[in-house]
Amino acid sequence: MDVDRFRQQLLEERARVQHALSFLHEDSQGTMSDESGEPGIDQHPADSATVTLDREIGDSLELNEEHVLQEIDAALVRIDQGSFGTCEHCHQAIPEERLEALPQARFCIDCQRSLERG
Repeated sequence: MDVDRFRQQLLEERARVQHALSFLHEDSQGTMSDESGEPGIDQHPADSATVTLDREIGDSLELNEEHVLQEIDAALVRIDQGSFGTCEHCHQAIPEERLEALPQARFCIDCQRSLERG
């Protein structure tokens, strides 16, 4: 397995996620300042609902990207420790095809499915 190639993929994805996070953070700051509006001007309830929905969507996206960033960082640590590509549950090799699709994968597909089922 070409671990250096996976490291490079992870680093590129990490940079993309960090960029997305900074954009989401800047966007949420702009939304907060837009909410205050002009004093004395009533805001239509639909406008308030739209602002709230946009903020909630942005918060959800930000949380998801933070989770992805944590998973990428954990995968980089596994590369450094020599355990990258090994399922954390069954300790079998994670197929390279799965790592191609999701290089930060911690589990083989069977264990992932089992964990998702509860």
